Amino acid sequence: MPFAPSSTQRVGTPAEAVRAWAHSNDHPGNGMGVIRNVSHGLTCALMSAGARAESFDQQVESLVRPLANGLSDIVFYKIDLLGQGFPLIVLWLAAAALFFTFYLGFINIRGFGLALRHVRGHYHDPSANGEISHFQAVATAVSGTVGIGNIGGVAVAIAIGGPGAAFWLFVAGFLAMSTKLVECTLGVKYRRYNPDGSVSGGPMYYLEHYLSARGAPRWGKLLGRFYALSLVIGCLGIGNMFQSNQAYVQFVTISGGEQSFFAGRGWLFGLLIAATVAVVIIGGIRSIARVAAHIVPFMGILYVICALVVIGMSVEHLPAAIALIWNNAFAADSVTGGMVGAIIVGFQRALFSNEAGIGSASIAHSAVQTDEPASEGLVSLLEPFIDTVVICTLSSLVIITTAYPNGLMDSGLEGIALTSAAFAHHFSWAPYPLALAALLFAFSTSISWSYYGLKGWTYLFGEGASTQMLFKAIFCAFIALGCMIQLSAVLDFSDAMVFLIAIPNILGLYLFAPEVKREVNGYIRRVKSGKVQTNAELTNG
Repeated sequence: MPFAPSSTQRVGTPAEAVRAWAHSNDHPGNGMGVIRNVSHGLTCALMSAGARAESFDQQVESLVRPLANGLSDIVFYKIDLLGQGFPLIVLWLAAAALFFTFYLGFINIRGFGLALRHVRGHYHDPSANGEISHFQAVATAVSGTVGIGNIGGVAVAIAIGGPGAAFWLFVAGFLAMSTKLVECTLGVKYRRYNPDGSVSGGPMYYLEHYLSARGAPRWGKLLGRFYALSLVIGCLGIGNMFQSNQAYVQFVTISGGEQSFFAGRGWLFGLLIAATVAVVIIGGIRSIARVAAHIVPFMGILYVICALVVIGMSVEHLPAAIALIWNNAFAADSVTGGMVGAIIVGFQRALFSNEAGIGSASIAHSAVQTDEPASEGLVSLLEPFIDTVVICTLSSLVIITTAYPNGLMDSGLEGIALTSAAFAHHFSWAPYPLALAALLFAFSTSISWSYYGLKGWTYLFGEGASTQMLFKAIFCAFIALGCMIQLSAVLDFSDAMVFLIAIPNILGLYLFAPEVKREVNGYIRRVKSGKVQTNAELTNG
């Protein structure tokens, strides 16, 4: 079947999963739709919060749906590419990733080792401005991108685009590392320092600066406000309500299904998870980073080990799987759309997963303790590498080495249910750690996106303590709401708004490209010449 990419087929966190969730009943091939079909009684119970809640849900749907559909049609507009539909927003993100990789001289390769040394604290300066370490910054950013899409979304991509999609997913993740470096370097360079010692950074600040420095401060502020407002809307939908809903479904599934105490008690679970998130986010980025620094390695290592064990159990199929991926990636024609179909779905899956080009991650990276913007740009290379190159590739190999040779691809399972079945083929208990990983993914994404939304909020309304506390209260309220009702139109709208801001953000990255190139190359030269002191030299000096 030729691949016709649709925004409703995208599964993941935070942003690309929302439209999948919103239309999962209409698209049974969707990964999130499988979750709902498998636990139909649970998700029906979600809607039983009462006639008042149901009426509210319907009223919001009727009010927001036309706007959400109209905006989605614009943002996810598709063009014909050799007989395949290619979303323009994916082309916009992919072109930027390709451009920056070549323009910066394959910085994703030559800067990788230096990035690892920074994460290990080799160049940490305890006297530098900022709030969190390099490791905490990248952990916070990774927690905002690694999600259910890395588990179930990859299975959907392979089912749609064939095994060759796994190759192009890998390529797209590799290229996206360069885009991430550019936006995170700018995030640190143009961040602002607040009276309480905290920092605020992100696209709204460097986009404003570019126009203000060229005599258009009003336009700069307007563009910054547009980005910030879009970010706030996005965080309350895709980085919040969707996450809590999926966390609820996953928790009920592993705690007894329809027999679970929490089945039909979405309100209770929502209050508990909202309280847990509140405990973390009230402490600000330092608290969020500390939690992310523990959760991200744990959930990442848990999933990687499980995936490697499953791949090892099917090691006899590994050579054939690699050959299948390679051959399908360059096939002239196939039932999945051939090479073009594989490229489209692979790039779409990768770019919607790691969010390179949207600019959200630069907000977390901006809080890093450093006076060298390029140092954090280099560290940010690791984010798409972990999210896409490592975790998504392992998910692909699990599917192709286990699901393909054992007939699971024809079993009617899709998305996370297919990945879970591939794990369970070797270990009947495997879906439980998989569900735990998915639960942690949802939680960690929520706390990261709370910070992104907070910085958008403070850009609009100021850095006052009461202003920040108001946003955090609103954010936690939406977490509880997400477990009780499904405002799919709101989620669709927030999804489209998040990807809409990739347009001005990428444009800004192009305009800043020469400056970033000088910044990064100059920093690397100073490191090689020994002019940048190591942590040991700073401590002993």
